[in-house]
Amino acid sequence: MSKAGFDPERLARVSHALQRFVDSGDVAGIVTLAWRRGEIAHVDTLGWRDLETQRPMTRDTLFRIASMTKPVTSVAALMLVEEGRLDFESPASKWLPELANLGVLASPDAPLDQTEPIRAPITLVDLLTHRAGFAYHFTADGALAEAYERVFNGFDMMVDPGRWLDHVAELPLMYQPGTRWHYGITTDVLGALVQRVAGMSLDEFFRTRIFEPLGMPDTGFVVPPEKVDRLSTSYAVEGASKRQVAEDHPATSRWIKPDRFQSGGGGLVSTADDYLRFARMLLGRGRLHGDEGERVQGPRILSHKSIDLMRSNFLTAEQRRIPAFGYPVWASQGFGLGLAIVDDPARQMRAGYRSRGSFSWPGALGTSWFADPVEDMIGLFMIQRRADEPFPMAQEFERLLYDAIDD
Repeated sequence: MSKAGFDPERLARVSHALQRFVDSGDVAGIVTLAWRRGEIAHVDTLGWRDLETQRPMTRDTLFRIASMTKPVTSVAALMLVEEGRLDFESPASKWLPELANLGVLASPDAPLDQTEPIRAPITLVDLLTHRAGFAYHFTADGALAEAYERVFNGFDMMVDPGRWLDHVAELPLMYQPGTRWHYGITTDVLGALVQRVAGMSLDEFFRTRIFEPLGMPDTGFVVPPEKVDRLSTSYAVEGASKRQVAEDHPATSRWIKPDRFQSGGGGLVSTADDYLRFARMLLGRGRLHGDEGERVQGPRILSHKSIDLMRSNFLTAEQRRIPAFGYPVWASQGFGLGLAIVDDPARQMRAGYRSRGSFSWPGALGTSWFADPVEDMIGLFMIQRRADEPFPMAQEFERLLYDAIDD
């Protein structure tokens, strides 16, 4: 047995189980990676990077990681807090005056002209905890949902974050700031804030302050020409037929175009190995954790206490009782500064066995990860598949990984 403490036969079940999802056509291809106690104990590549050309999935495949971008943006904001350039409680409009005159809908499904004054300004904590009152078109109701879809249609080409913020200011908030957790463009606003305060693009800040120090050469907002052949095709799943339909090809992908909005909420491309290094930094409370026989490696990105805040629940008991995405998401976990944190393992609604204190945040195209401080373990599951229903294969990966621990 390696020092990672897995039973080899049980660990082999992971690949056998996930291969079934590829064989059945549920997903084109999968990359999985498991790290525990300082070493990579499992890496597997299954299926295809592109179904039409039958290009095989490889360990260095590039994935659109969608909302896995959000923890990165949260780290960037906390770096500016540590430097004294941001603070948690001041109005965000101090740096983003575009947010100074927002109204709030009288009710979530009210017409856009039925608003009430904002009771408290949006703060950095509100942005970090998704309690600023913003929505997405798919998390809004009625006229607001239609307005989000109209106003932000083609936002990818809004290169200037200031122009993008002008569009944000056109719409009322769905809820009063600070009152409830609600998923939306909140972390995109946070990304615009980082750019404004840092005086550089989000891409440059991420690259120079996070990715290069951590050794993440394949993570960024744009896929350069020499790496396009490593970008996976992204698929959507048709409703009744469940057939996979390509929605973003590498050769024509918007991720290959340099002039595009740098979305702090979902714009990054990365690999399993790159994101592992980011997750190890979070697990190591601000520095790379447990590599090559040493407990810590590389420069400090954030202080212990900043990471501890990220990994602490900020939601009230009342806020946790409100379903998210139609599910009791907060029954077993709370939400910190850009991360969900398990604090009641017995009430996990998924099939996973995450320990108390485990943290994560997934992406809408099927990429997901978790870090477990009790088991000293990180798991990454990477696919490119958009669908309305949950991804059972990610849950299967996680369950079998925990089942394989044997120490």
